Amino acid sequence: MEAGMAGNTSSAATKMSSSLAKLQSLNGMFAIYKKKGPTSADVLNALKEALLKEAGVESSNPRKRRKQWLKMGHGGTLDSAASGVLVVGVGNGTKMLSSMLTGSKKYVAVGELGKATDTLDATGSVVLEKGFDHITRLELEEKLKSFTGDIMQVPPLFSALKKDGQRLSVLLKQGHKVEAKPARPVTVYSLTLQEFTPPLFTLGQHRSLPAAFSVPH
Repeated sequence: MEAGMAGNTSSAATKMSSSLAKLQSLNGMFAIYKKKGPTSADVLNALKEALLKEAGVESSNPRKRRKQWLKMGHGGTLDSAASGVLVVGVGNGTKMLSSMLTGSKKYVAVGELGKATDTLDATGSVVLEKGFDHITRLELEEKLKSFTGDIMQVPPLFSALKKDGQRLSVLLKQGHKVEAKPARPVTVYSLTLQEFTPPLFTLGQHRSLPAAFSVPH
């Protein structure tokens, strides 16, 4: 009986060693499409669980310990309400994630004239409403010119920026007082009005980003 148990233990250990070897051989970067809804961290955790399962790591192991076996990070946060490309690094690939922010990024955003929200996006509550019939396409295009080139941008409080390890947006929702972060230099290469069907309009933006990236452990 003891010999049988020892044999099973040895077999399990060998299998686990093989599974860990598979995980440790994963190195590199790849891009995935993030849908609206989940956070970038949610996507990362789902990918990590899928890779752990594919490698054959037993699900009976404590989750925290299992995650430590696979190092993974992403090269820039996408808000939960946004969809788009999320660059993921695995293993040694996490060391290259900072290079993703030395280039530029492109965004497409839909706005609504006549309304302002407390979060500055569509997820917040409307705090101000005004008429917009006087706004023309030409006037809006002219205004956009002031937001191109080298500018100083104050990050919105409802963002992925953190204070003491917690997102500013989370602290605000919990009722904490949060101070705005200092303005940061940003280069906006282009800002174009792609569609204008009041009250809705669509903007296309090509810009640089402040150097920051996430490498969860």
